[in-house]
Amino acid sequence: MTERFLHTIDGISTWIGKLSAWLIVALMLLVCTEVIKRYVLNAPTPWIFDASNMLYGSVFMLCGAYTLAQNSHVRGDFLYGSMSPRTQATFDLVLYLVFFLPGIGALIYAGYFYAADSWRINEHSSVTADGPAIYPFKTIIPIAGALVMMQGVAEIVRCIVCLRTGEWPSRLKDVHEIDVVEEQLAASEYVDDETRRRAIEQAHQIEESARQRGMGEPL
Repeated sequence: MTERFLHTIDGISTWIGKLSAWLIVALMLLVCTEVIKRYVLNAPTPWIFDASNMLYGSVFMLCGAYTLAQNSHVRGDFLYGSMSPRTQATFDLVLYLVFFLPGIGALIYAGYFYAADSWRINEHSSVTADGPAIYPFKTIIPIAGALVMMQGVAEIVRCIVCLRTGEWPSRLKDVHEIDVVEEQLAASEYVDDETRRRAIEQAHQIEESARQRGMGEPL
């Protein structure tokens, strides 16, 4: 039951993150089109700076929950990685309760009124004379905060489960980086099949062990 709950939240965060990632394609097309207009047709777009900032900011905010679900936020790991799972869970739980919940709660609260004020005054960018509307972009702030808060609740549950069982609960897996050594072993013609298979399995075990220890979660 607990695993289903965790994987459901992971799945929501992952789906939204992957959907939001398509904004990168939109940003690329926008910039490429503007380069052609500016340097070939000599017809620059006044609001391109605002539009590119809003697209990039949207991707950055909406993919936060996905990154947390995939255990991929950056942190200094030289001490944390050597701790036992229960010690890691203890640190994480304290930091989630003391810093994460109040911080993300404040972001949602302030972001809601920030966006509401923008809608109320029909806010547009002042960078150019006829700047684009900003209120849809500002609306993403509380939405992204709510998504991160939802995933954070799942991470707190993971900490509690780990404190009880001594092991980190499983995560909903997604794409992962292929180890360079694994690629070399797979391509090498001087390594027999059995040695190659054992080496790749060992690399997968090390990766999974690191994943289960909770490496990559934010402090």
